[in-house]
Amino acid sequence: MQNPLRSPGRWQHSRSLFVFWLPVSQTESVSMAGPIVLLTDYGLQDTYVGVLKGIIARIAPQTPVIDLLHYVRPQQVRQGAYALWIAEPYFPDGAIFVVVVDPEVGTERRAVAVEINRKYFLAPDNGVLSFVLERYGAERAVLIENPAYRLPVLSSTFHGRDLFAPAAAYVAQGVRLEQLGLPVDPGSLYRLPPPRCEYAGGVWTGEVLHIDRFGNLITSLAVERLQIGSSPQERSRWCVAIGSVTLTGIVRTFADVAEGELCAYVGSDGLIEIARRNGHAAMHLQVQLGDPVRAWRL
Repeated sequence: MQNPLRSPGRWQHSRSLFVFWLPVSQTESVSMAGPIVLLTDYGLQDTYVGVLKGIIARIAPQTPVIDLLHYVRPQQVRQGAYALWIAEPYFPDGAIFVVVVDPEVGTERRAVAVEINRKYFLAPDNGVLSFVLERYGAERAVLIENPAYRLPVLSSTFHGRDLFAPAAAYVAQGVRLEQLGLPVDPGSLYRLPPPRCEYAGGVWTGEVLHIDRFGNLITSLAVERLQIGSSPQERSRWCVAIGSVTLTGIVRTFADVAEGELCAYVGSDGLIEIARRNGHAAMHLQVQLGDPVRAWRL
């Protein structure tokens, strides 16, 4: 079966964009993978995300594409790693993640495809996969270097378009990871330091991992790790501090405090979070990503 848009196996040129269409017969005869999941710092005010989807649609038109997040703060690799870590468990086996938070684009940093927890991750080797690697380890990893599975002209600034999106689309069509490039030792993949969660002198110390659009502070302190029980009596005995502010008690929901008050609570992912009811906790406290957060039991 030929690609309905282009004759297979030939270079095509249109308005300075070169596209090579691989014959379907050269792909693996396996069931379709997918969906393809996009996580970037591109935002939506430019054409970048739409172009990624256009590339995928031309190579793998039947594959669903899910926009996980495009508002990772520019160049904030650690925030991208957090977003991937939180979201990955909710996707099916065979999902293909295109993760592009890539401040070193165009340098010697590696582009890799990694199988983790029966899913595929195509990303720069800059630590953006760190937290899922910490959770599961990796089954296998390869370089993305085979020119048959990327656009023929590789820019120095837009590898999401030229490299990661085409390779992901071909994987969705049945191309095996080993066809993308040479194998990589999973142990050599670059890793960021894990989210801070340290215990000393009766106090747990974590960090602000994420600030959501409501201004809530998501910390690295997991209630399971801290062994915080679920009863109101148990949670009332805990203190959570950030900067010069100490909150006594972990509440169940925002409505447990008055309008404008700060509260600590357990978020939907099992992490301690800090919010200001119907307000913006991050602005109110002048907090930034990475700021320390402490918790202790009275």
